[in-house]
Amino acid sequence: MSQNEPNDVQGLPARAAALELLTAALSRRAGLEDGFGHPALKALAPRDRAFARALVMATLRRLGPIDAALQSRLQKAPPDRVVQILRLGVAQLFVLGTPAHAAVGATVDLAASDKEARPLKGLVNAVLRALTREPPVLDNPDLMAPTWLLARWQSAFGADAARAMAALIAEEPATDLSLKSPDDVEALAGPLEAEILPGGTLRTARKGEVPSWDGFGEGRWWVQDASAAVPVRLLNIQAGETALDLCAAPGGKTLQLAAAGARVTAVDRSAPRLKRVTENLARTGLSADVVTADAAEWNDKRRFDAVLLDAPCSATGTYRRNPDVLWAAKPADIVQLSALQSRLLDAAGRRVKAGGRLVYCVCSLEPEEGEAQVAAFLARAPEFSLVPIAAGEGGAPDASLRTDGTLRILPHHRPGGTDGFYVARFVRAE
Repeated sequence: MSQNEPNDVQGLPARAAALELLTAALSRRAGLEDGFGHPALKALAPRDRAFARALVMATLRRLGPIDAALQSRLQKAPPDRVVQILRLGVAQLFVLGTPAHAAVGATVDLAASDKEARPLKGLVNAVLRALTREPPVLDNPDLMAPTWLLARWQSAFGADAARAMAALIAEEPATDLSLKSPDDVEALAGPLEAEILPGGTLRTARKGEVPSWDGFGEGRWWVQDASAAVPVRLLNIQAGETALDLCAAPGGKTLQLAAAGARVTAVDRSAPRLKRVTENLARTGLSADVVTADAAEWNDKRRFDAVLLDAPCSATGTYRRNPDVLWAAKPADIVQLSALQSRLLDAAGRRVKAGGRLVYCVCSLEPEEGEAQVAAFLARAPEFSLVPIAAGEGGAPDASLRTDGTLRILPHHRPGGTDGFYVARFVRAE
């Protein structure tokens, strides 16, 4: 039995849970996150739950090449449920390295257990056995992302950058940590087997349950991608300043602001997501005023020294940890989200004191959600001007600095990869 295999011989409950999770991940935005709460997954033993998750992530990270391999063996597309089962079978065979007899047999059993797929279990068997005789290539960067997204990246950043970004999709990322106190960086780097990145982020290749890692229980750090930690650093918070974090959940940036000594107000429209913010504040011993409200319509009239808007976006820059975003996203989403971002950016501007700072960021690789938003905002808000970001400031990669002083962080700009972000910093006239 492979080390990736679940506890029971057939592994059917784990694979059935993986089927539900994969279906959820590809059905809608945030489907993967929602799917982690599926009863079939929660009912599994920890090792089986880990296998189901690993199987789904392996499938999503190579979904494009997997689909190309399946299409070469299918004369017509079978029902969606059968497609999902076949995808899981290919991932077991050629990504997780499950022995062929076990992977094929278990996948056929999964099809037999599913009402919709049962009549086509013979097809599942035939397709997987054919692929074992002629193994497919699953690491072609040209197939890693949806065609429409890859074309957008080529247009915006060039063919070489697009291929470099696509090549990262298949790689499992390390875990990045932000520290409550910068003074802890040396003390924690050793126990966590971590590399110290520019800006003070710790990057560790450790696996396993995060709450068991050194310093978690004491609230000395939280999980936050290195790119996601950059925007708050660019606000240059001084102790005692007032800071507003709009669209704050899940709260990494709220924790950064509070740790820097700001008096923080964190606003988000989702009460369930804000619960995570409150829990992390309690764990780290930090404080913030947490408000459930639509950031665009919040009726509080206060103005703040520093305002951060991490706007809702297509999240295409987060594909290393959330590969489902590439396949759940649609071109229409970018148009709709761009309109929302404009509204939120105007609302954020109204919250900034005279002489105060505003940072706008999105974890998107799409120019409509980044560069275009900033250009339009400056045109309609002449009281604001860009404050150019310096090379390397905030721990950002040097390659990410644009000529106008904003940041376009691309996933391949940092060795080992990083989330894609766009960041701009403004000041309001006195």
